[in-house]
Amino acid sequence: MMEDLQRQLQHDCGLTVSTLPDKGRCLFTTRDFSPGEIISSEEPYVSVPNKNSAESRCDWCFTSSNIKRCSSCHVVWYCGSRCQKSDWKLHRLECQLLSQLEKNRIRSLTPSVRLMVKLYLKKKLQDEKVIPTTVMDNYNLVKNLVSHISEVGENRLVLYAQMASLVNIILQWSDLNIKEIAENFSKLACNAHTVCDSELIPLGTGLYPVVSIINHSCYPNSVLVFEGRMATVRAMQHIPKGSEVLISYIETAGSTLTRQKALKEQYFFTCSCPRCIKLGQKDDIEESAVLEGYRCKNHTCDGFLLRDPESKGFICQRCGLVRGIEEILKITGEEKAMSEKASAALSSGHTSEALDMYLMVEKLQVKLCHSGSIKLMRTREILLKILMEMQDWKKALTYCRLTIPVYERVYPNIHPLRGLQYYTCGKLNWLLGHTEEAIKLLTQAVDVLRISHGTTTPFMKELLGKLEEARAEASFKLSSMDDD
Repeated sequence: MMEDLQRQLQHDCGLTVSTLPDKGRCLFTTRDFSPGEIISSEEPYVSVPNKNSAESRCDWCFTSSNIKRCSSCHVVWYCGSRCQKSDWKLHRLECQLLSQLEKNRIRSLTPSVRLMVKLYLKKKLQDEKVIPTTVMDNYNLVKNLVSHISEVGENRLVLYAQMASLVNIILQWSDLNIKEIAENFSKLACNAHTVCDSELIPLGTGLYPVVSIINHSCYPNSVLVFEGRMATVRAMQHIPKGSEVLISYIETAGSTLTRQKALKEQYFFTCSCPRCIKLGQKDDIEESAVLEGYRCKNHTCDGFLLRDPESKGFICQRCGLVRGIEEILKITGEEKAMSEKASAALSSGHTSEALDMYLMVEKLQVKLCHSGSIKLMRTREILLKILMEMQDWKKALTYCRLTIPVYERVYPNIHPLRGLQYYTCGKLNWLLGHTEEAIKLLTQAVDVLRISHGTTTPFMKELLGKLEEARAEASFKLSSMDDD
């Protein structure tokens, strides 16, 4: 099977799978790739939408429009007969099993448990030749994925065992091995991908065994995006023949220590990419202090602070002012308590109350954090989202503008999150009649997103359409002024 996969990847994509002693399986290019070019596309072996009490999604395409619940199991939703038919061979079996479950079991049916049930059902249907097996769609690819089960902590092992028991109860197959199911849960934790829409909002989870061969870098040359359930890997820069294809597994906006911790906890490896090998060096220490540290006491100074062992405080590396630990701890405590209250208010749907609280959180963070702080950026993102929901476009634009310099610092020139923030800022400017500024930002968004997203998706067509409209509006305004 591996030889068949190699042949297909080489023939269809210009790729080859290699094994390196320190990294395991890797995907390498056998030809050059240009920025924005598709490297690989893959449908999921199995996928499942997120469980959301506010919004259900079609089990096949993940849309939330015009959906109806399955009349037999009352668990799964579809948007129409086409998606229902596409999923029917597998759902027919799942539907029978779900229909027999007690109500309390249905309530504890998480997307991960459903994904595992579907994994075993698909294997069974492929073994019985009810669903065809292909080179890119077969259980052997899942079997070859790394589980890291020997490195998993005791608490997580117990959780996997409990989830495996539930899968066993649902399937009721005499030859099932609970230990194997638990190991497969560990495989999902390391290898499944969050399926997002074009604006990177999570919709569900999918298992893409070929995409899972691609290794991580905090400075990747490729990006993984989704078009419906289809996983598409695109080149973000020129990738020469013989290069390893690299994507990012985690949010890369963070200090090296934060990124390393996230990778170690979920994926059980230490990254040695060009960014991570700088750990402890002067530039890395400064970056960490800016992204996750404190601001200078002098508000006109934008220096970063480092711990001063002699004064038991933090000293500004630009102006030399010392900031006491007591003051920092006091503001940190206030900020943490207010953040928790704000988050609870937002979760409970008390939007107006949450807005006031997050404004107080922001005020405390401005006192506490460096202007390039990730934490401050995240709070401003929340404020932006709330203000957009409340249709307060003017204040929303103020906060969107405040996030842009930090986005430009923490994300490379071609990064979907950076492009999407330009897009949001461009739309807000346009709504408020700032046409020239809107054109500038929408153009920046297009320059980034045409590489990460391509140009043919409905999302990109909408963005390109908005840019054309804004340009036409600016041209009309200009000609009107000329006529006057």
